[in-house]
Amino acid sequence: MKFDFDLTIDRSRTASLKWDHIPAIFGVEDALPMWVADMDFAAPPAVVRAMHNRVEHGVFGYTLQTDSYREAISNWMNVRHNWSIQPQWIQFCPGVVPALSLIVESFTEPDDQVIIQTPVYPPFYSVVKDHGRELVLNPLQVNDQGDYEMDFEDLERSLSGGRVKMIILCSPHNPVGRVWTREELSRLAALCEQYDVLVVSDEIHADLIYQAGSHTPFAALSEDAMNRSFICTAPSKTFNIAGLNTANIIIPNDKLRRRFEKALQKYALGSITPMGAAATEAAYREGGEWLDGLLTYLRGNMEYIKDYLEQHIPEVKVTLPEATYLLFIDFRGLGMAQEDLNRFLVQKAKIGMNNGITFGKNAEGFMRMNVACTRATAQEAMSRLHTAVQQWRKEG
Repeated sequence: MKFDFDLTIDRSRTASLKWDHIPAIFGVEDALPMWVADMDFAAPPAVVRAMHNRVEHGVFGYTLQTDSYREAISNWMNVRHNWSIQPQWIQFCPGVVPALSLIVESFTEPDDQVIIQTPVYPPFYSVVKDHGRELVLNPLQVNDQGDYEMDFEDLERSLSGGRVKMIILCSPHNPVGRVWTREELSRLAALCEQYDVLVVSDEIHADLIYQAGSHTPFAALSEDAMNRSFICTAPSKTFNIAGLNTANIIIPNDKLRRRFEKALQKYALGSITPMGAAATEAAYREGGEWLDGLLTYLRGNMEYIKDYLEQHIPEVKVTLPEATYLLFIDFRGLGMAQEDLNRFLVQKAKIGMNNGITFGKNAEGFMRMNVACTRATAQEAMSRLHTAVQQWRKEG
């Protein structure tokens, strides 16, 4: 492989949230960190070069989003997602979560309802509740094949009440890993048109898909979908540059975009950093080959873990996701209450994962594992889990 994803990079003592915050989060010193969603790989060489070049310039003043920056994003969307966008649709924001918060505050009122589809990324809850909006849950269903699906009947019941003004869509979905089909998204879009609901589509994992071309940007569905949507994107997950705090919110509707610009100005959030600008443009212009190699490696990690569980720990099950580098692992076969499961994984297996219940009550018994790590780390995690489960079997 041209890029060495097996290379171990010591991230300890670098102020890494993922590695250096383990004692504070999990209460132990030696848990293997497989939780927060950043990767243990170096950013693409083109990104590192661009940042070196920017550092060598030596001046780091206020920075513009140039035409070249916007064109890099537009070209990426066209090539990777077959979506033609106008450069002026792109609005910078320091992150997708701040964008979600701004949009909820700016486009809904305190009595309005906002729908999320659970289990889902925990900040979806807080960006609604923290602004005093009423949170409405539209839980995903699990079909006979074990795949997650949208519950459109429940969704329409909620919409028919007339108080829902917005839905926050996770596409691809975190943590269940679904890439919604065009048909599913079109059905959702039709309901949003019928009930005049805005759609905030978090598409931060859109590049991390395992079947090329399978992701459909919500705004690409139709003219109506385009005019009622905010498409939240970022290079952070794709290229492992989350610490640069760079996101790009694509808003085709002029009226919505101007209103979002005012919200950015209100909180002085419209300024990109020199490093963020350099890294983002380089990533979108030159990072495609690196990403293709990354996806192959990540899929290998996932397949290794799934095979290991099936062979050695059949009580624990996982379905390979269609996107993301996150496994949503079903530990219900161990028969543990959630608190006991957390304690078992941290204190016995010495692995730090995300507690499933934080994604929603319908995720009890699950844990989210970040597999954007070296194969050696994945192997160590499985070895630790196997040893802990073997001991649990003996004690049981």
